[in-house]
Amino acid sequence: MTGYLIRRVLGAAVVMLVLSALIYGLFYLAPSDPALLTCGKGCTPERLADVRVAMGVDDPVPAQYAHFLEGLVAGRDYPAGADVRHCPAPCLGYSFETDQPVTALLLDRFPVSFSLALGAEVLSLVIGIGAGMLAGLKRFRLVDRLVNGLILAGYATPVFLVGLLLLLLFCVHLQWLPFPQYVPFTTDPLLWAQNLLLPWTSLAAIQAAVYARLTRAGIQETLAEDHIRTARAYGVPERRILWRRALRGAMLPLITVTAIDVAGIMTSAVLTETMFGLPGVGQLLVGAVRQIDLPVVVGVMLLTGLIIVVANAAADLLYAAADPRVQIR
Repeated sequence: MTGYLIRRVLGAAVVMLVLSALIYGLFYLAPSDPALLTCGKGCTPERLADVRVAMGVDDPVPAQYAHFLEGLVAGRDYPAGADVRHCPAPCLGYSFETDQPVTALLLDRFPVSFSLALGAEVLSLVIGIGAGMLAGLKRFRLVDRLVNGLILAGYATPVFLVGLLLLLLFCVHLQWLPFPQYVPFTTDPLLWAQNLLLPWTSLAAIQAAVYARLTRAGIQETLAEDHIRTARAYGVPERRILWRRALRGAMLPLITVTAIDVAGIMTSAVLTETMFGLPGVGQLLVGAVRQIDLPVVVGVMLLTGLIIVVANAAADLLYAAADPRVQIR
């Protein structure tokens, strides 16, 4: 196990290194003049010169990327007029709009996005696995057809439409819930969940459809295997067969898709946070794209890549817990 963890950490480090090179090249090297792009249309020559120095675009390409990696690992110094200010590691630079460290902006917005993604993922797993189990056990019956219809509706409905309908129904017409305003979990857990219930439901509608379909197919396939018939012949209770054998056999594809869906939730969160006015990483990205704030855009892309790499590493560890036939070496 220790050797596997070491290999996974080294592999994740290599993936992040390659990803950082691609992202840096896309946003800093591909544009003909990234400093002018960041500075904007009304940029003065003095401001453009400051931006060039801050971005280091006058240095050779290998030196630019080396300084970028140095900031991530050991921090970096940035000119501030006649002075020099130090940006501690992991340093992603300073926002050209707010003049704040990008790392600080991400840390400030990340709890909102994490709360949104975590609640939506838990809700989609509970609904999706429950509906998939019900459809898998009632194959070709009315319940199975009903679940399949709901799955297709979930696939076909965009997240912004679900969010808009929920806002109109529960906040405007019925007035059962207030318009979402993020409240930290440490301040009031109940109010935190109440304000995030509609965004969670908007994101979970599509993901639950995916999980329900996978669970249904996995349970039906597992129940048709020989070891299930053998267990029934030995008189093993049907409930034990379902929970310890059928559902466990259907968990592997769910684990894989859940790890991949982390990226999907982060992408959908851009629309969800904007629609519900949640000050998360997605809304930060939208503002950075509008203002062409390249350090913030690069920081969000790297954070998303890191989350995906960590989620896939965790999925590999969960394989062994879900299926004893999987060995980690």
